[in-house]
Amino acid sequence: MSDVPDNAPEHCPGTTSEQAGKSSSCQGCPNQKMCASGATKAPDPAIAEIGVKLSTVAHKILVLSGKGGVGKSTFSAHLAHALASDSTKEVALLDVDICGPSIPRIMGLEGEQVHQSGSGWSPVYVDDNLAVMSIGFLLSSPDDAVIWRGPKKNGMIKQFLRDVDWGELDYLIVDTPPGTSDEHLSIVQYLSSTHVDGAVIITTPQEVSLQDVRKEIRFCQKVKLPIIGVVENMSGFVCPKCKNTSQIFPPTSGGAERMCADLNLPLLGKIPLDPRIARSCDEGRSFLNVVPDSPAAKVYQSIVQSIQDYCSNRVTEEQSTN
Repeated sequence: MSDVPDNAPEHCPGTTSEQAGKSSSCQGCPNQKMCASGATKAPDPAIAEIGVKLSTVAHKILVLSGKGGVGKSTFSAHLAHALASDSTKEVALLDVDICGPSIPRIMGLEGEQVHQSGSGWSPVYVDDNLAVMSIGFLLSSPDDAVIWRGPKKNGMIKQFLRDVDWGELDYLIVDTPPGTSDEHLSIVQYLSSTHVDGAVIITTPQEVSLQDVRKEIRFCQKVKLPIIGVVENMSGFVCPKCKNTSQIFPPTSGGAERMCADLNLPLLGKIPLDPRIARSCDEGRSFLNVVPDSPAAKVYQSIVQSIQDYCSNRVTEEQSTN
């Protein structure tokens, strides 16, 4: 997580550095006195506040990938839809892709606005048991560009976690942007005082994607974020008419299956390409409801069941150790 303020001078060592307020580059900085006092090295009080706020959320799942364009938002949306298909479960989807929020469109909520109440921001509801929050609801137009430095993006993520009235939830799904930088460090740090079940890693079969995804896996290992498993998206194309499968993105190095075997990670499933998935997202509808018997929908259902089983097993393991 970036600890360099927006108004910091060039070569700022960072507010949590041992040199904070003491290096030559700190001279004349408006934050120098505070940094030198050591106050900036204290833990962010928001971490404890978020821990209290999310104590009523049973399961928290991050959807990650080091690569852009692999279908994280599509997967996050359909995971949320699938979990919420059980009317006894309360589900929420949080979009922390600050610069490219696509969740409002995929969930059919474009143009919706966030309302404020005495208990905080109210998320936007798709169904009675499926809530969504995204910076897209705070923009005047879907075409507005969010041109923010790291600290401002971190502040928005903090607000989403601390100031949204999430209520009691069975599942909170967090859709993240590509990469392993500010947003990822922020979400992991802010959730450090809560129980996070783990991350689902999304990739496509070709090596250029797997290369970036391996970096994301290393990121999870470094920050001690459990990995629920890997999903290979766009894994072949199943023709809706003839049912034959074609490899659009050939797995030249063995695809996600080989990577998971090498890194000892579970492969949750391979979702084939289906043009109806993209069409459903553009129309703001759940592909799982539109074509429930398609090969891709069946793989989605199997993956979602594996994630539910993983979350249930973690609860059982924790109860047995307490």
